[in-house]
Amino acid sequence: MRWLVLYARSRQVPAALAAAVTGALVVWALARDGGAAPGDPRPAALVLTVAAAAASTGLGGQDPALDRTAAIRWWTRRTAHVLIAGTVACAVLLGLRAVGADQVPTALVVRDAAGLMGLAALGAAVCGAAHAWTLPVGWLALSSFAPPLTGVPMEVVTWMLQPPGTAASTWTALTVTAAGTAAYAVTGPRR
Repeated sequence: MRWLVLYARSRQVPAALAAAVTGALVVWALARDGGAAPGDPRPAALVLTVAAAAASTGLGGQDPALDRTAAIRWWTRRTAHVLIAGTVACAVLLGLRAVGADQVPTALVVRDAAGLMGLAALGAAVCGAAHAWTLPVGWLALSSFAPPLTGVPMEVVTWMLQPPGTAASTWTALTVTAAGTAAYAVTGPRR
């Protein structure tokens, strides 16, 4: 159990969890004043993006060379880290339901959390852990400000704001999750 505590501390898990909870509470408080329509997915997407961005800082350790030379299987730990971070992001948002937050479908929360953590993992593999937050935040910005067009290309671009039954958004989230998690698990964070 000691290695788990050391791993969590080295990956800044307590700080990331505090940032995710604080961000969720701030978004919830701001969305309560009537700025969002009931069932609007934008506050949920923002909460999940904040959680993914907070968790992305821990996708790299203090010493990148140590991560690459250790005689342990890093790919299993990296995969577990991404999956657990996505699960915690879901739990934070679904926990807001207990205090009366606006209801969004659970399928949307799970899809978006998985996709955003996949983007964060891909960002860590491509840009490094320090800049891994840029992919989830950038895609949320693109989704939020994309012109209101229809069709499959726009469903792909705005996948995190689409209803849960949309096939293109589900496949986009699954693809980003699988590609990002696999890239991060195999290569680790970029130096």
